[in-house]
Amino acid sequence: MKYQKKVKDVMLPISTYPTVHISGTLLDAVRSLENAQKHRSSEIEPYRAVLVVDDEGKIIGKIGHLSFLKALEPKYNILIDIDKLTQVNLSSEFIETIMDHYDLWRDNFFDICAKAHNIYIKDIMMPIIQNISQEASIAEAVHKIIMWQTLSILVTDGSKIVGILRLSDLYKEVANFLLNECECAKNYKE
Repeated sequence: MKYQKKVKDVMLPISTYPTVHISGTLLDAVRSLENAQKHRSSEIEPYRAVLVVDDEGKIIGKIGHLSFLKALEPKYNILIDIDKLTQVNLSSEFIETIMDHYDLWRDNFFDICAKAHNIYIKDIMMPIIQNISQEASIAEAVHKIIMWQTLSILVTDGSKIVGILRLSDLYKEVANFLLNECECAKNYKE
């Protein structure tokens, strides 16, 4: 028996995902994400990002949990490329040294959070470049998630974005398949 599911069978429709306009603020994005969490079905894994839309409603970026937190402390922008730093194993001592040297998170936490009204989406969003066809195999989706080291990929039908494939949903699908197939294989051998 051949595994037949495609990306379209595992993705979330784009219409169900939280969005924020590019001209919005960080606080707008947080509100959108929290509102979506309250209204999602219990069968759906929690949302971990907000998609950014332009004036035409086209998805142009996303903001995830890490981006939310990084945006609240603008001094991260003066550090060396933080994304590249995260790819190497940094000791706890080194991380504490950076925190002390750059005086990160030393402001009153309420003052830092008040900045959320003045942090604009266009300045903190991650542009979306990668996508995958809704007709692609689950194997191809796993490959792309791994190679791009991403938590989600936009799903397309031709040039139209129709969904989002999240790592959590992909993992759940693969885990369910493995568990079911292992049971079937075990029963077959007996």
